[in-house]
Amino acid sequence: MALDDIKNFIRVSEGLGTAGQPTLAQVGEVAKAGFSAVVNLGLLDPKYCLPDEAGLVASLGMAYRHIPVSFDAPSIENFRAFVETMDGWGGKRVFAHCAANYRVSAFVALYGELRLGWTRARADEHARRLWQPNTTWRELIERCRAEVVGG
Repeated sequence: MALDDIKNFIRVSEGLGTAGQPTLAQVGEVAKAGFSAVVNLGLLDPKYCLPDEAGLVASLGMAYRHIPVSFDAPSIENFRAFVETMDGWGGKRVFAHCAANYRVSAFVALYGELRLGWTRARADEHARRLWQPNTTWRELIERCRAEVVGG
C-alpha cells in the first residue's frame, strides 16, 4: 500500500500532503511516510469518517486537529483556524484531508498564496486540480483572499 492509494492523494511538497478520507490502514501509511501531523476538515459523519480518527492518529504518534468544515457552508473562520493550525505546527510534515480533497484543496490553495509564496495562478490551478469549486466555494475563496490573504 502506498500514499498514492489514498483517495485523491496529492504530494503538495515534501512537508505537505493532501487527500480524501484515508482508511484505517492508510492512516498507518501516513505515519510510516513520516508525516507528524494530521488535519481533518471533514465532518464527523459515519458515512465518511473513521470512528476515532483522533485516537488512531495519536496512537501513531502524530498530532491531530479536526476543523469541521460544512461543504455547503464553509466559513472564513474555518480557513482562519486552518491557517492557525498550519502556522502552529511550524516545521511538521502535515497530512491534510477531508472526504474527497475538495475542501482541503481550496484551503491549501489559499494557504499557498498566504504563506508559501504561490502566485494566484498557481493557487487557482491547485484548487481546480480535482474539482471545479462551486459558487459557494468560489465566494469563500474570494472572501478569504480579500480578508485574510490580502488582495
